[in-house]
Amino acid sequence: MRAAAPQDWQRVGGIVAEAFFEDPVNLWIFGRKDPMPAVFSALAKSVYLPRGTCHLIGDAGATMWCPSSANREPPLLSMLGLVASVMGKGTKGAAKRALGASDIMAREHPKAPHMYLFAIGTRKASRGKGLGKQLMTPMTDAADRAGMPCYLENSNPANTGFYKSRGFERMKLFEPGPGAPPMEAMWREPRPVEDQGR
Repeated sequence: MRAAAPQDWQRVGGIVAEAFFEDPVNLWIFGRKDPMPAVFSALAKSVYLPRGTCHLIGDAGATMWCPSSANREPPLLSMLGLVASVMGKGTKGAAKRALGASDIMAREHPKAPHMYLFAIGTRKASRGKGLGKQLMTPMTDAADRAGMPCYLENSNPANTGFYKSRGFERMKLFEPGPGAPPMEAMWREPRPVEDQGR
């Protein structure tokens, strides 16, 4: 495992996109999986690599984090490219759903300082091998050392058990748009450093 470099943006985005191909909320937003590689790659390139921290395990797994104080809005040109990609590759109304979901997620975002896990995922062929735990550990350990909570939005109920095993607890459920599957806002309080690895 290593910290991703700026030139890794397509790899980070491609891995995360594949991890979300069957994700209920993302399929509701985009209508199909086709826009996901371009969207997640653009967000890696314009937001989470320059303003946050991403990790890679080969071509098998990736994460996208940033501090809550970071600006999570892509620059204008990146945003225009994202919207064009979603309009071109998603189903009718996908761009509107994506922008609406982004606004609701921002509104629901906790105000207290924290580390934000935007995405974690592995390639389909690499699931069930413990890579998720490996990918999560560097940032949760760093947050524990800094006394910093962590936050994520879980968009797939199948992942709730994994997040709970890493110390995250449900804050609330919210809908990212009319008729959307619910997202689970989850919060992790920092653990004493001597508890790390448990």
